[in-house]
Amino acid sequence: MATKKGALAYKDFVEGIKKLEPEEQLSLVELISVRLKKLISGKKKKHSIMELAGLGAEIWKGVDAQEYVRNERSSWG
Repeated sequence: MATKKGALAYKDFVEGIKKLEPEEQLSLVELISVRLKKLISGKKKKHSIMELAGLGAEIWKGVDAQEYVRNERSSWG
């Protein structure tokens, strides 16, 4: 039972799938799987380690790096 002009309802697809041979159904599953993988992977934003540059810089503002290291080393022994 088609709904709109040329558009198929979910039930129509299910009924159509039932009429396919098992090999055709498997091929359809593969086609859908590949399409979904592309959609999902397209939504995941890839990040770069460079995005972390400067993160936490405000914590070290006004701290002399050499003095900090010197104090840390002196606390070891």
